[in-house]
Amino acid sequence: MFRLILTDKLLIGILRVGAMLAALVVLLILIFLLHESWPVLSSLPITRFINDVSWHPLENTYNLMPMLSGTVWTSSGALLLAIPLSLASALFIVFYAPLHLATAYKRLIELLSGIPSVVFGFWGLTTLVPLINQWNPPGASLLAGILVLTMMILPTVTLTSYTALAAVPDELLRNAAALGLSRWGMIKGVALPAAKTGITTGIILAAARALGETMAVLMVAGNVVQYPETLFDPVRTLAANIALETAYAMGDHRAVLFVSGLLLMLLIMVLSGLVELLEKQRHA
Repeated sequence: MFRLILTDKLLIGILRVGAMLAALVVLLILIFLLHESWPVLSSLPITRFINDVSWHPLENTYNLMPMLSGTVWTSSGALLLAIPLSLASALFIVFYAPLHLATAYKRLIELLSGIPSVVFGFWGLTTLVPLINQWNPPGASLLAGILVLTMMILPTVTLTSYTALAAVPDELLRNAAALGLSRWGMIKGVALPAAKTGITTGIILAAARALGETMAVLMVAGNVVQYPETLFDPVRTLAANIALETAYAMGDHRAVLFVSGLLLMLLIMVLSGLVELLEKQRHA
């Protein structure tokens, strides 16, 4: 008994240290971004990042809003496509597919999750962009970015949703079946509500990856700093802008790129906060 208590205390201590280290890493990243951004945050009004005529650092104009718009549109579009497809895939694996087919399909999704982002970008650049160009030039566009991001985040939501649905206690499903519910009735009324926390976590992870994805979007989205009016317009995201310009940026230009990184970090934190707020409201 004493050994069990000692083991429990040791495990709790290790978990607390791990949690503190994770929080410390996030805090250090925020401090670093603030430190590198401070030269322009202290010398330029925040409104400059919104009201400047354009993004031309050599002319001291630093409008980040077109790139923020591109980031939000590509991420939102990818999530709108990926979430229903991922949930359908997870439900198919858990509730509908025969065991051998479910196993093979799950392995395929796992393989998809391990493909490097540059490979997705290369595929999009050589295959997807020419197809879109035949439909509506120039091909490298918001639509191409959305489709590539959808392929990249689909495995994340699928696998986390699968894990959450597979963890639903069999007793709940048997009780629902005993009440005469159909398979879809069990899924809708029992499985999905019981697994919603895990599914939500997967969506948050996918949204964070979509917001921060760089190379694949850089290769297919066109990288034009503008507000997209249609799905076929080229766009540039904040992450792609950082990757493109960090190598030669100096002075205020470099500091504004760190402001872009800080903005991405804050977007992800706000997203996580909103999800937590929604969860609390549901349990209230």
